[in-house]
Amino acid sequence: MQPNLADQERIFVSKFIYYFADIKRGDVIVFWYPNDVSKSFIKRVIGIPGDRVEIRKGDVYIDGQRLGESYVGPEYRDDSFHRIVEVPLRQYFVLGDHRSSSNDSRSWGFVPEAQILGKAVFRYWPLSKLGMID
Repeated sequence: MQPNLADQERIFVSKFIYYFADIKRGDVIVFWYPNDVSKSFIKRVIGIPGDRVEIRKGDVYIDGQRLGESYVGPEYRDDSFHRIVEVPLRQYFVLGDHRSSSNDSRSWGFVPEAQILGKAVFRYWPLSKLGMID
């Protein structure tokens, strides 16, 4: 999730928030990797159930509308294409913020809702980066 999160940083993950609120586009979530549930991943939710997601020259489109992604700096973008996919019920399309090197839904598909551990909400280490995760 670079540049927003780096290796060895410590975060607080709310495991209860999704009992009271829906998973939203833009949420940073922690989940069990669908191809190996012994590993957890952290990515940003891009597509929610029912969305039609497409990537053209690195720009993400949801239902034909370009998604504004201020969290992806120009140095982390790529010029990839990804065919239109419709996000199934109770599943999510996720991408890392470092698009040019992220292992995400573009390569292995959707994240089932049942495999989502929670929302990354707060970074507490290192202290110099203490604060909310957005």
